[in-house]
Amino acid sequence: MYGTVAGWITYAGLRGLTVADTAASAQALVRASDYIRTRYVMRFLADYDDTAPEVEEATYIAAAFELTTPGFWATTFTPSQVKVLTEVKGIKWTPVTSGKGDADDMLPTSPAIEALLVPLTRWGMPAVSVI
Repeated sequence: MYGTVAGWITYAGLRGLTVADTAASAQALVRASDYIRTRYVMRFLADYDDTAPEVEEATYIAAAFELTTPGFWATTFTPSQVKVLTEVKGIKWTPVTSGKGDADDMLPTSPAIEALLVPLTRWGMPAVSVI
């Protein structure tokens, strides 16, 4: 598990949020840690590991979602659910993707977590041009 309930209480308190020291909070933190580990930490570049300070902060952000909506990060989507109406006359839908082109397009995401952790992953690597 990344972080502690006590650390999360402090983190939340500084932001005007309340987290209680309960079993539900501990369980939310465990589920959030699972999400952060499997979605980001496993994809870290060789220079980073789960001791990077961004991991704990991202886990606290994820845990807040898990506390209010247990199972939030485990939500399953099908490609047909992730679409946007792009034409009305002929009723046309266009899939919405992250551009990564993988199963991650079907997972819930947080802009704050992405901002903290994507730079530490292979997704955050700049493109290399070969001339």
